Amino acid sequence: MADVVEIVCYPVKGCAGTSMSDALLTPAGLTHDRSFMVISEDGVYRTQRRHPRLALIQPTVSADGNRLTLDASDATGRYGTVHLTITTSAPRRDVDLFGAAFQGIDQGDEAAAWLSEVLSTPSRLVRVPPEHDRVADGLTPGPSGYADSSAVHLLSRSSLALLNRRMAERGSPPLPMNRFRPNIVVDSGPRQGLDRDCGDWAAAPHAEDRARRIRIGGAELGYAKLAVRCAVTLVDQEAGTRQGPEPVRTLASYRRAASGGVVFGAKFSVVRPGKLSVGDEVVVREWGVAEL
Repeated sequence: MADVVEIVCYPVKGCAGTSMSDALLTPAGLTHDRSFMVISEDGVYRTQRRHPRLALIQPTVSADGNRLTLDASDATGRYGTVHLTITTSAPRRDVDLFGAAFQGIDQGDEAAAWLSEVLSTPSRLVRVPPEHDRVADGLTPGPSGYADSSAVHLLSRSSLALLNRRMAERGSPPLPMNRFRPNIVVDSGPRQGLDRDCGDWAAAPHAEDRARRIRIGGAELGYAKLAVRCAVTLVDQEAGTRQGPEPVRTLASYRRAASGGVVFGAKFSVVRPGKLSVGDEVVVREWGVAEL
């Protein structure tokens, strides 16, 4: 069997994640996941690819969904915390996400000033509008907020363990799971020696590549595509600095997709919304062939 061992939500695209014991999967992913985005003054998205200090910002959305707190406190107390009232009624503005045109609701000058100071470049904060109708592509298309592509990123601990073993062979230290910013982390359960398609499937590295339909708690996921990795994986999430060349160097030696790019983990769309919790069994209802 396989179980959920971690659930992580990233309210602001590119910023730090929040681990959760349980969560609701909406049609567009975990509640509030990537529902905010930092942009330049002309509306172009900001990510850790060019602004690794985003990793230092810890967002928290209040239980009622009306307040957003951004914290970047350090030993000097230089940046501290800003508390924002989320608005969905402000005028929409054009935003650019990977060259695609969308809309965003600007969250005001206080957020903009604080982010501009932390990132040392003029920045603003926008929220996904209620009428946002983006559909991410893939084998199972589905709604998505400001995520890179599909709504849910799933990764197994066994996949990371294999990568860390291969990096060790090159003399590189192991990396933590947060380098890959998954939403759902799975691990094999206590039973051993079961058939790979009905038992301890997560014990095999990259088994998530082949999972086509997954049931977790009251929710169901449909496979969309492999997760193509980029320079964000080079960013130390605690330090907010880029530390190359791993893991991309090692991944390139054994995880190149047939369609191009280095891949690690899989992206899923939400087929049936529902609640999921750490400890839930992850049941694969349909298998396919890995796209490598």
